[in-house]
Amino acid sequence: MIEAGSARLQLLAGKAAWWAAERTLLLADAHIGKAVSYRKLGVPVPEATTGGNLDAIDALLAAHDAKRIVFLGDLLHSRHSHDRATLHAFAAWREQRSQLELMLVRGNHDDRAGDPPPSWGVHCVGEPLTLPAAPQLALCHHPHARASAYVLAGHLHPCITVGRGIDRLRLPCFHIGQHVGVLPAFGAFTGMHPIERTDGDRVFVVADNAVHELP
Repeated sequence: MIEAGSARLQLLAGKAAWWAAERTLLLADAHIGKAVSYRKLGVPVPEATTGGNLDAIDALLAAHDAKRIVFLGDLLHSRHSHDRATLHAFAAWREQRSQLELMLVRGNHDDRAGDPPPSWGVHCVGEPLTLPAAPQLALCHHPHARASAYVLAGHLHPCITVGRGIDRLRLPCFHIGQHVGVLPAFGAFTGMHPIERTDGDRVFVVADNAVHELP
């Protein structure tokens, strides 16, 4: 559990954060349609990543009584993400969850991809997004500090290396600084980038279906 701008958030092994008081799931960098974008460029990449992402969201919904999901940027990967099969898969998933509020804080990939189609029922806003329950929490995509609020963001796909030698592992992590916190990339087909840890930072790795804080 962490405190972020007066909001108490639980960090989840599903690479998301749970804001229980608001019944809100926060997740960043789903990059829906990234695989199809690469295939359209002739790059052989895994199939069915959209289905995997939707299954992962469903696992979070099954475990938490959420009324809202806020995507912290990069919901869609590119303009190629507007592929018929990808759009249909998400729209069909959305139709079965019509009471769930979906919000997107636009990120850099969303700027290129454009907003999701109306059938997805996603309310899109620019950053920062603040909710009345915690006006000192700024929900963003880009992890830039702000004078008046704690920033929770994505964009960086943070990871950290643990272990030594051949036993080293790169693990996705939550990088929680004093003024800015960064969530791991949620998407099933995304890269990771090592963090630079500074004094006062807290780092929580995702491993073995659990979240562990590093000393």
